[in-house]
Amino acid sequence: MDYPIPYYLSLSSALLLGAVVGSFLNVVIARLPPWMEGAAESIVRPASRCPQCKQGIRWYDNIPLLSFIILGRRCRTCGAPISWRYPLVEAAMALLSAGLLVRFGLSPEYWIYFIFCAALLAIFFIDLDHQLIPDVISLPGIGLGFAVALLPVGIGWLDSSLGILLGGGIFYLVAAGYFLVTQREGMGGGDVKLLAMIGAFLGWQSLPFVILASALLGLVVGIGAMVRQGKGGQSVVPFGPFLVVAAWLWLFFPRQIDWIFQVIFGI
Repeated sequence: MDYPIPYYLSLSSALLLGAVVGSFLNVVIARLPPWMEGAAESIVRPASRCPQCKQGIRWYDNIPLLSFIILGRRCRTCGAPISWRYPLVEAAMALLSAGLLVRFGLSPEYWIYFIFCAALLAIFFIDLDHQLIPDVISLPGIGLGFAVALLPVGIGWLDSSLGILLGGGIFYLVAAGYFLVTQREGMGGGDVKLLAMIGAFLGWQSLPFVILASALLGLVVGIGAMVRQGKGGQSVVPFGPFLVVAAWLWLFFPRQIDWIFQVIFGI
């Protein structure tokens, strides 16, 4: 006899899973860039420890979200403050997981896009901190996106392959054109590979919105950065986070975005 899982239990499990994976993503965000530059710490060793006193974190002090509250935002051993980044990443992944459950239910698509969202979340904060989009995330992401497109529940090999070619190709041409005109790098290769990865998972149909929305977000934030930093056109703002946000918007609200495009552009 089949016993359906109560929806509240499924939703709670999705939130919990997201928070746990978000805790791991905090390790990825903190350790991956230094590891790529030769640091000894990897994303698996050593175990989690305080960045100040280097003492290992006990399991009961490493419970996603709860430990941050219980410890009063301070390390139990040395009292050093714990960054708000940690609960923010955990909460963000928990909400993304819950949103995927609402959007797709307990289906293969949930798991496919769970991995996609986790990769995007790591990229968001790594690029924000280091102006770097690691190839070790984006390149396997392109391959994985194309592979899952071949599954019966996938978007299809044609939509995915066009997403890769057009996504990477469009941004490559934009980056090359900007460099030719200004002799400055305005968009890194990481952004090109990230858009190719987004195209692999979401298909070429997502690209017009992702490019437009990320450009508008970047324009607004870029103007704010120029005013705040006082550097004019020399202000540096990583573009990856805007691509990530635009991809999330398309993933969760494709019908609403289609309707808006039809109203505005008549298409």
